[in-house]
Amino acid sequence: MRLTGVDHVQLAIPPNGERTARAFYGGLLGLREVAKPAALASRGGCWFVGLGIHLHLGVADDFQPARKAHPAFCVANLSVLRRRLKEAGVPVLEDESVPNVRRFYASDPFGNRLEFIEEADRGFTERR
Repeated sequence: MRLTGVDHVQLAIPPNGERTARAFYGGLLGLREVAKPAALASRGGCWFVGLGIHLHLGVADDFQPARKAHPAFCVANLSVLRRRLKEAGVPVLEDESVPNVRRFYASDPFGNRLEFIEEADRGFTERR
């Protein structure tokens, strides 16, 4: 047995947050929304694909934003995304703590932490 990849990442959103989620993840970040399976559609939320991942946004009645745990999205041109987010009024937190890694953090409209990272040779070796 071996793991072969990550199928999807799920983030929680508050009830009735779908319209806002679509504007942010679909409009601002450019992910493409896909239909949820009929058996799950009644739960609310929305699903997106893009950037080589599937992102599931699920409704949580007792929603609390994820302020520490977060997905990290790879970006081809970090400076363009940084400018786009700032122009949309999204605060950006720069982080230069890892050598050879260009990245920053931002939050979605619900307060979920997101990392955006430009691919680079990080010099990491695989732990065996």
